[in-house]
Amino acid sequence: MKCTERVNSALTPSSSCTPSSSSTCGLQVTATMSLSGAQGSIGSRSANIGVRTYKICLFDKENFQGPHMELKGDCKNLREKGLERVASLSVAAGPIRCHSAGLEQKPAPTPALFRWVGYEQQNLTGEMFVLEKGEYPRWNSWSNSYRCDRLMSVRPVRMDNLEPRICLFEGVTFEGRKMEVCDEDIPSLWSYGFHDQVSSLQVTGGTWVGYQYPGYRGAQYLFECGAYKHYNDWGAAHPQIQSLRRIKDLLTHQQDGFEMAAV
Repeated sequence: MKCTERVNSALTPSSSCTPSSSSTCGLQVTATMSLSGAQGSIGSRSANIGVRTYKICLFDKENFQGPHMELKGDCKNLREKGLERVASLSVAAGPIRCHSAGLEQKPAPTPALFRWVGYEQQNLTGEMFVLEKGEYPRWNSWSNSYRCDRLMSVRPVRMDNLEPRICLFEGVTFEGRKMEVCDEDIPSLWSYGFHDQVSSLQVTGGTWVGYQYPGYRGAQYLFECGAYKHYNDWGAAHPQIQSLRRIKDLLTHQQDGFEMAAV
């Protein structure tokens, strides 16, 4: 991990990768997102984005019970498609184990390049929740803030194979003190002297999650490949980020006694 701070350092934003999307979804019907051969580029570097299907199964009741919806692509309004609420969910590569149907989960043998992000509100807005491979038996197993039990829309997250790097800036438009992080989780920005104000940033490799508080707690913010000139660009009302981690190919988290494994 490389971590540096510079005063009055500016970064010229380069071209960015943007996630592809599919606007269809349906109850008990999957909408397949195909990105075979798609490419993304950052400056002079390019990445071939392979296809690995990741599915999400959303349940109306806790512990994977009740009506459910299986998706492979964006859904901007779950209620409009017939699912009134999401009380539990499962993310898996390949066939999903839907408990009410008695199906078995069969993980893919190779790493998947997609995770999911859920949103508090319709149209992919509001507080966001990064959903990695695993089972989430009730709402507080995916919500770090403990103040939001709603999930109204979802979309896949694009992963890349570029060298992981994220640059944090104290001021907007890449001004002020700078901190560069490569391939390591940061449980507390304070320990590196950066305090908690991150007003702009640029991701040139990897997919990252910023958290409002130390120890990966509080509101979550997803940082995909690209330039973010203002904290509003990642959906924050204030420039407060106090911890940071990268979504990795092999990652295990423990939260409230519930283990989530991402392969």
